[in-house]
Amino acid sequence: MRKTFQLRIEGRHPDRVLDAVKHEIRKYLRRERRRALPPGVDYWDFDCRFGRTQEDAQSVHLATLIGLVDMVAGEGGEQCYVEILATHGHRLARPVDGAAAA
Repeated sequence: MRKTFQLRIEGRHPDRVLDAVKHEIRKYLRRERRRALPPGVDYWDFDCRFGRTQEDAQSVHLATLIGLVDMVAGEGGEQCYVEILATHGHRLARPVDGAAAA
């Protein structure tokens, strides 16, 4: 998903627009997580970028994405750019730490 969301739409309450934006982001994530995993892949990971415009978008963690949308809307921003790309995730074994076991 690569999309610029308008946060101020004439005739619509800003809180309802913000709710709709967050719902669309969460709906996209749910849909992508339901896709079948290719062989050798453990889970779907997501590469995210966020910014007020596409040109100033920077990489962010998925867990901070909704908070950033809230922050821009709270500051009175007119729009925000969200990019979410699904990637293959591979689980890594936890390192065995002898000091922690003692």
